[in-house]
Amino acid sequence: MTGRMFATRSEVIAQHGVAATSHPLVTQIAIDILKQGGTAVDAAIAANAALGLMEPTGCGIGGDLFAIVWDAKTKKLYGLNASGRSPYGLSLAELKGLLAKQGREHIPPYGPLPVTVPGCVDGWFELHKRFGRLPMDQILGPAIQYARDGFPVSELIANYWARGGRLLKDYPNFVKTFLPDGRAPKKGDVFKNPDLAQTYETLARHGRDAFYRGRLTGVMVSFAQREGCYLREKDFEEHTSTWVEPVSTNYRGYDVWEIPPNGQGISVLQILNMLEPLDLRSMGHNSAEYLHHLIEAKKVAFEDRAHFYADAEFAAIPLATLISKEYAAERRKLIDPVRAMEHFEAGDPKLAQGDTVYLTVADRDRNMVSLIQSNYRGFGSGLVPDGLGFVLHDRGELFSLEDGHPNVYAPHKRPFHTIIPGFVTKGGKPWLSFGVMGGDMQPQGHVQILCNLIDFEMNVQEAADAARFHHQGSSEPTGERMSDGGWVALESGVSTEARRGLAQRGHDVRTEPDGFGGFQGIMYDAARDVYIAGSESRKDGQAAGY
Repeated sequence: MTGRMFATRSEVIAQHGVAATSHPLVTQIAIDILKQGGTAVDAAIAANAALGLMEPTGCGIGGDLFAIVWDAKTKKLYGLNASGRSPYGLSLAELKGLLAKQGREHIPPYGPLPVTVPGCVDGWFELHKRFGRLPMDQILGPAIQYARDGFPVSELIANYWARGGRLLKDYPNFVKTFLPDGRAPKKGDVFKNPDLAQTYETLARHGRDAFYRGRLTGVMVSFAQREGCYLREKDFEEHTSTWVEPVSTNYRGYDVWEIPPNGQGISVLQILNMLEPLDLRSMGHNSAEYLHHLIEAKKVAFEDRAHFYADAEFAAIPLATLISKEYAAERRKLIDPVRAMEHFEAGDPKLAQGDTVYLTVADRDRNMVSLIQSNYRGFGSGLVPDGLGFVLHDRGELFSLEDGHPNVYAPHKRPFHTIIPGFVTKGGKPWLSFGVMGGDMQPQGHVQILCNLIDFEMNVQEAADAARFHHQGSSEPTGERMSDGGWVALESGVSTEARRGLAQRGHDVRTEPDGFGGFQGIMYDAARDVYIAGSESRKDGQAAGY
């Protein structure tokens, strides 16, 4: 690609360590931890704890976590699935009965029924046990101080906070914890959360068992019983994170890594496999032809996502076939190069026999961590356990209620998940730690970022700032089926010519103000031994190094 693409700022380039998060104060916390001798994982945990305070509109310890870690010592990637499971004490039949009484056909987005065990805290301690160096009280110290003394709320988060406040103000303890003086804090208002400070202090002092077998457990269970949520002591006591092998495909010489289901990361690999034989570069970046092929490949992959992605402990997922080049070749045949399709069927994988924060940190020893953590919908369920300072998430909304579906609700089962950390290696060395926040936008964002970097040779910040599409309306793991082709939202940076060309191909083209995700990324330049980082201009975030 000749010439420079649009970028809101320069990349951040540093030798010793770098962090990219969705909040400037949080990025500085991560850098401080690195300077104190902490590892990338230490800094990532510190950052995630601070984001739970400063960006509760997307994350917190009431939610789940996934991570991919590059360990420089073993020269290997490690994946962690720290997502929680549904309550033992609620069966599918009982759940359907409760929903029928409410006149519902799906699990609701808020309240007690979508709450599953929060996996974030166990994820922190699993990561720390394996890759940490500093003590947990030092790691959580900055977040504790900010929670007690306060911090000024940033602009975009203030907007999300106001939206969430309007939706959740009637849920227990929400106003007391998150709407001081009865309203959401505005940009620049100083917000304090002394309850969360005390919860973090308990974790720093007593470890993960305080959350899953201790005082905090008792508070959450008593609250759950009172509010009609089915979580009990056994659900917390038997919670475990799972170390998993990341899976990959090679895209034009780059090995792209994702966490296997119950997340949606392998849809990125499926889309890239379908796109690889195409000359995307000659089509032109964000041309109608280029966007059409990416959108249609997304629609094809999302049919498999709706049909096969689930908790691997409950369903036999044909993983190797789904991410194979041979399977992609068969699925690519479904794409009409000049016409948008209204409907696709899921494939036959017997050919060879899913509001979030993302952060990434790299340290002086060349360890890197790609970490994503979420409440699911904004603040989550709206339920705030008494005096703990955080919201329980609502990830259970993403179960299907269809008998026989791989993702159908069952007790002690992980639901389909949207949050996905990404990583890329080249020649066995780390190349990129990255993620894109935002529900079903995440796989679409991963693909667009990677095409920007690999096919169009953009730098990290240019790849982040380039205009995006967001296709919506695909079939879902919760049971909905696409029959009309869905619709595609385009950012204002996409040309009028491209919009017209997509419409002529049969796409329902719309303009929306947001929903295009939030990227953070760190690239490692092995030849010069430096880090190069970029941060999403659509968010309040920052990349920084030292």
